[in-house]
Amino acid sequence: MAGAVAAAVVAAVVVGAPGAAASQAPATGQAVCTVDDPRAVELSGLVATADGYVSEVDSQPNTSQVVIVYLDQKCRVIRTQGYPTPPRDPEDLAVAPDGALWVADTGDNITGITRRQTIALWRIPPGGGAPVIHRLTYPDGAHDAEALLFAGDATPVIVTKEIGDASYVYQPTRALEPNTAAGVPLRLVGEFHPVPTLGANDIGRLPELMVTGAATSPDRKRVALRTYTAAYEWDVPDGDVLRAITTGTPRITPLPGEPQGEAIAYTVDGQSFLTLSDNSGPTTILRYHRTTAAATTAGPTALGTVSQGSAGQAARYAPLGLAAAGGVVLLGALWLLARRRRAA
Repeated sequence: MAGAVAAAVVAAVVVGAPGAAASQAPATGQAVCTVDDPRAVELSGLVATADGYVSEVDSQPNTSQVVIVYLDQKCRVIRTQGYPTPPRDPEDLAVAPDGALWVADTGDNITGITRRQTIALWRIPPGGGAPVIHRLTYPDGAHDAEALLFAGDATPVIVTKEIGDASYVYQPTRALEPNTAAGVPLRLVGEFHPVPTLGANDIGRLPELMVTGAATSPDRKRVALRTYTAAYEWDVPDGDVLRAITTGTPRITPLPGEPQGEAIAYTVDGQSFLTLSDNSGPTTILRYHRTTAAATTAGPTALGTVSQGSAGQAARYAPLGLAAAGGVVLLGALWLLARRRRAA
């Protein structure tokens, strides 16, 4: 009986999701190379470089294992880089307009015993060097986030991973501050609504609505967000990433069959997507041909900008009722816990 109720709750969320469905049959990604090194497990986040790739290990019981991983073009580990102090849960990588590499230490699973008071962005200068921490705080309580982008003016854009049909978009209220205990306040600036893509996967439909990574093309004229089953891409000719993802209509590329896809990047020529799954053992970088045709939709996948996170969240769950919203959160928590246990 409990399973039937949970299924009904998920169906209510999925049916109510606005926007587009994928317009092409899912195509399996092409294997590029496989990361098979004990120093590079549970990778989350990916950037392609002229020499290879950069990824990162996410949260581990032994914090010394949480490192940034530099790979050659055959996915062999060239070197790893640690942090000056232990990070909490790194989940994404992004390159800023000045060429600096940033680590999004923004993970905060709802299955955790305690939730975070601050999140962090770590900056590595373009020429290399030790990561420098920049802390931030949400205005409306804890969120799990696994996607980081940068606007054309170098303002960070953080997109959360939610249980439901909306992800929330945040930006800092002022310039970031390095090495401070108090975080720079974030503000809620918009929402993004993933949609069911019906891609072939082994994890059901709820994860189709969870944002797990982001990428910016080398020329910075396109950006992408991914879920466990699809990539959403927008043109950003003017650098206004926020407007693109909160009001634009994306092109959708299915990413079928990935065991726990949590990373996306563009190839160095910007023509294809690269993805990576968060596995406890070997994991393969896959290449996908991007969907380039304009999406056919009943409307954009976003509802535009909003001013209050609490109001937006309350409105999102109101049609389902409190019991249904609780069921969504419970089901999502159980799913996340099961995925973590499977990885372990």
